[in-house]
Amino acid sequence: MKSSAAPIIVLFRKDLRISDNRALAAAADTGRPVVPLFILDEGGAGARPTGAASRWWLHHSIAALSKSIEKLGATLLLRKADTQKIVAETIKASGADTVFWNRRYAPPDIVVDTALKTALRADGLDAESFDGFLLNEPSRVATQSGDFYKVFTPFYKRLASDTEARDPIDAPKSLPECSARLKSEKLDAFGLLPTKPDWSGGLAECWQPGEDGARDRLETFLEDRLDGYADSRDKPGEDGTSGLSPHLAHGEITPFQIMAALTRRSGRDAETFRKELAWREFSYHLLFHRPKLGQENFRPEFDSFEWQSAPAALKAWQRGQTGYPIVDAGMRELWQTGWMHNRVRMIAASFLIKDLLIDWRKGEEWFWDTLVDADAANNPASWQWVAGSGADAAPYFRIFNPVLQGEKFDPDGSYVRRYVPELANLPDRYVHRPWEAPAPVLKDSGLELGKGYPRPIVDHAQARDRAMAAYRATRGGEN
Repeated sequence: MKSSAAPIIVLFRKDLRISDNRALAAAADTGRPVVPLFILDEGGAGARPTGAASRWWLHHSIAALSKSIEKLGATLLLRKADTQKIVAETIKASGADTVFWNRRYAPPDIVVDTALKTALRADGLDAESFDGFLLNEPSRVATQSGDFYKVFTPFYKRLASDTEARDPIDAPKSLPECSARLKSEKLDAFGLLPTKPDWSGGLAECWQPGEDGARDRLETFLEDRLDGYADSRDKPGEDGTSGLSPHLAHGEITPFQIMAALTRRSGRDAETFRKELAWREFSYHLLFHRPKLGQENFRPEFDSFEWQSAPAALKAWQRGQTGYPIVDAGMRELWQTGWMHNRVRMIAASFLIKDLLIDWRKGEEWFWDTLVDADAANNPASWQWVAGSGADAAPYFRIFNPVLQGEKFDPDGSYVRRYVPELANLPDRYVHRPWEAPAPVLKDSGLELGKGYPRPIVDHAQARDRAMAAYRATRGGEN
């Protein structure tokens, strides 16, 4: 590290927080002026454009981070352009000779950050990266043979036995501000918020983006929801999940902070939640070793699978108009809140892939655009898991029956009634199968199938047979 009093630039990207931010803390510890810098780089190294719901979240998360940094005595600079270009300009304008950041793990981000570090060091400047987004560096976790893990259970056992999460670190008490006049853009100029129409009202009602929102979510989860989590997490009608996924996706909280909060918790519920964190780690482990996880089947035998082109069916699925209540409730929850219950994500994904025979990549694209917790690793890893084409995937012939799944996990129909109000007055026995309700029951419920709510767009039993036939054809006729 340089011994001068030159400023240190700290880049913010997937780490929109001041607590347990090792790059920020390392810069503050030097006592030198700190230049906090957020760069919206949407074109670097083939980066995937951020989805609409995540852009909404990003706007509000940046706003919250900016206020936190102001309280420490500094100013968060906002720039939109190529990362190397903006860093070079900021170095020149500020006189900085050091750049710190926290590591990212999506393949395009690795390309950008590797090139940046190489260029800075070639110019005689200091460049250093730190952990914070994952508990384990994907490059350092390997099987005994030196290969990467392709099955979750041994991966989890390895982490559970070998990983001792570091303690999270406190936020700096203050940040010396750089005296140079530095260029910054207005947050509104980033164009992250939806307009004409502004469809974000439901998101704003459900979420508090930012570090404070993440902290509140964690505290509420530990106090009110961890007990019983192993069972309640599968019941969409109950508020039984942590709700931490969008905060983790934007780096408003770290897995180190969550693990530290779980230190004194044991038993089935805490272990189940730790496994959820480990699945996130496993997804990034896969993405690191298979950079095209979101574009290509992990298992190449699925490359010959004959997906159907069904634009009308895809649109019905996206709009929550399939005629299967648990699927429609999930898709409408997604549209209204930017989030979907994890159990219902699996049901909805299975329906798209296996009942409709639509390519899993179409579903992943929709989730990427509509989820506030859209994630470069979790998204494709989970979609491929359902499709049977991924690492340690559920077998293709595991096809969820949307009616039975609804009756098992939403037995009183409370979840369906919340998001599919057309069915609110149906008796419990018909709420997951309204097409079986007798005409008098439908009339008393104020429901007219085909108008007030669609009939099923496919027959599940027939769709299952079709899916299995397509699968056998892919495998050369094997059963």
